[in-house]
Amino acid sequence: MVDVFTSELNPTTRAAVLGRLDDTSYDVLVIGGGVTGAGVALDAVTRGLRVALVEKRDWAAGTSSRSGKLIHGGLRYLEQLDFGLVREALKERRLFLKRLCPHLAKPIQFIYPLKHRVWERAYMGSGLALYDTMGGAGAVPMHGHLGQSRILEMAPGLEPGELVGGLTFYDVQIDDARHTCELVRTAAARGADVLSAMVVDNLVVEDVNGVATVRGAEVTDAESGTRHTIRASVVVNATGVWSDQIRRMAPGSPSFSVRASKGIHITVPRDRIDSTISIFVRAEDSVIFVRTWGDHWLIGTTDTTWSQGLDHPAATSEDIEYLLRNVNRVLRRPLSVDDIDGVYSGLRPLVTEEDVTTNSKLSREHALDIIPGLVTIAGGKYTTYRVMAQDVVDEVSKQLGVDAPCLTQKVRLLGAQALGTTSGAVTALARRIGLTDEQIEHLLGRYGSLTGELLGLIQENPELAQPVPGAERYLLAEARYAVTHEGALHLDDVITRRTRIAIETHHRGLDSAAAIARVMADYLGWTPEQEEAELAHYRERVRVERAAERESTDAGAAAVRETVKDLRLA
Repeated sequence: MVDVFTSELNPTTRAAVLGRLDDTSYDVLVIGGGVTGAGVALDAVTRGLRVALVEKRDWAAGTSSRSGKLIHGGLRYLEQLDFGLVREALKERRLFLKRLCPHLAKPIQFIYPLKHRVWERAYMGSGLALYDTMGGAGAVPMHGHLGQSRILEMAPGLEPGELVGGLTFYDVQIDDARHTCELVRTAAARGADVLSAMVVDNLVVEDVNGVATVRGAEVTDAESGTRHTIRASVVVNATGVWSDQIRRMAPGSPSFSVRASKGIHITVPRDRIDSTISIFVRAEDSVIFVRTWGDHWLIGTTDTTWSQGLDHPAATSEDIEYLLRNVNRVLRRPLSVDDIDGVYSGLRPLVTEEDVTTNSKLSREHALDIIPGLVTIAGGKYTTYRVMAQDVVDEVSKQLGVDAPCLTQKVRLLGAQALGTTSGAVTALARRIGLTDEQIEHLLGRYGSLTGELLGLIQENPELAQPVPGAERYLLAEARYAVTHEGALHLDDVITRRTRIAIETHHRGLDSAAAIARVMADYLGWTPEQEEAELAHYRERVRVERAAERESTDAGAAAVRETVKDLRLA
C-alpha cells in the first residue's frame, strides 16, 4: 500500500490556520521558510510533533530560490580532503534521485576541460574516481576520459587552445524554489500548520524554574496587519542570513554569528554557446559552472562578502564582468552583457564562531546554537538540508523528552508519491485535453504525480491550457495552480519562484505579467486597482534590478535595489 497525500495552500487554508493559531499549543515553531526550515518542519511532523512553520515573505524567497541549483558533493571539498562532507553530500544526492523527489532531480553531465596532458588528467581523474565511489554505484553514470577531438565534437564552442582533452562527470540539477515549496506542502500534508507572510516581532520568553526559556513568538500577518502569539515548547530559528536578528530576541550570548557571502548567476540563451554538454570552468580564484537550464545556460557563481541589507541582494556590473571574463577564456565566441537574459543574487549564511562548544556542528559546515527553548541552525549546503534538519529535530526531541527516530530518508515529497503508477494515466489525460508531448514532459518534470491536479484545473477552464504570453514553455494553468495549491499570494511569487520566467526571458517577465496577474486576480479576488498595483510593483522591481546591475559597487547596487521592497515588507 502506498500512502498518497495531497495538500492545498491557498487563502482558504491560510485563513483556517490563522483561525487556530492563537489557541494552539505547538511542540515546535519553526521560523524560516527556506529549505532548512521546511526540512525541519517535515522532519518534526513525521516524528509525531505538533508543528507550526512561519516565513516572513514567500516560501524560498531568500537563499533557497537563489542557489546554484545543483545537488552535489562538491569537488572542491575533495581538494580540501574533507571526505566526510563529500560522502555525506553524495549520499543525500542519491536520496534526491532515487527516492525523495526523482521528478525534480535530474542528472546533468559536465565536461572538465584539461589544459595539461599528464599530471592534471591523473590528478582530476583520481578525484573523480573517488567521487564516483562515494556517490554510490548507479546513482549517476561514472566519469569518463576523452581526447580533444571528442570534446570538441560535444562542445564545438570551446576554444581548442584552452584544452588538450577532458573528463566527463555527472551531478544533479534541481529547481530549488520548486523543491522547497514541495517540502512545505509535504509538511502541511502531514499535519504541520504553515504560513507565509508572517513577520516575527519578538520571541516569547518565560521564566521556567528560574531559567529564561523561549516559549513561542509574537508575529504580525503581513497581509492583514493582524498580530498573533504562537505558543510552542521549542522554537527553531532557521532563518539563514537573518539568524542573528532572531537570536538577538532571546537571552544569552550566541555561540556563533552569521555573515553573508554573495553569489550571483546569469542566464544566456542556449544558442550563445555551441555545446551539448555542461562545462566546468576553472576561474581566477574558484570554479564556475556553465550548465544547461531548459532553453538557457545557467552560469555561476561568485563568492564575495556582502555587508548591505539582507532582503534584496543585488548583482553589480563587476560581478557580471567576473563571470563573463572567466567563461570567455574557454569559449570561441565570447559572451557579452547583451547576451544575458536573467540575473539573480543570493546570500550564503556563513558561520563565524564566537565560542566553539559541542553544540557546533562545524564538521558539516553547519552549526547549532542551543539555549532553553530555542535552537538556531545556520550554515550548511542546500544538498545536506535533510541532515541539518535531522540534527535540529534530534535536539528539539531531546528538549521535549521525546524519543522518535528520523524518518525523512524514506518520506517521498508530494509529486514523487505514486509517481510510477500515475504517470501513465496523467499522460493519457493530458493528451485527451490536447497537450503536446513536450508540454506533458514539462509538467511531469515540474509537478510529478501532482500533474493530475493541474490538469483538473484545465478541465474546469480550458483557457488555462494556453501558453503564458512571452514564456510559452509555461501554461496559464501553472499560474492558477500556484495560487490554488502552492500558496502564491503576489505576482512576484509566480513569475520569480513558482515559475522561473524572471530569469528565463530577456524581458524578465514583463511581457508575461499582465496575463499571469489576470489569472491570479480571478481566483484571489483582486480589484482592478489591486491588480494594477501588483503589475506596477513588478515592473518597478525589474527596472531597479536592471539599474542595480549597472552599478559597480555593492553599496551602489543595494541603494538602487532597496528602493523597491517585497510587498510584504513595504
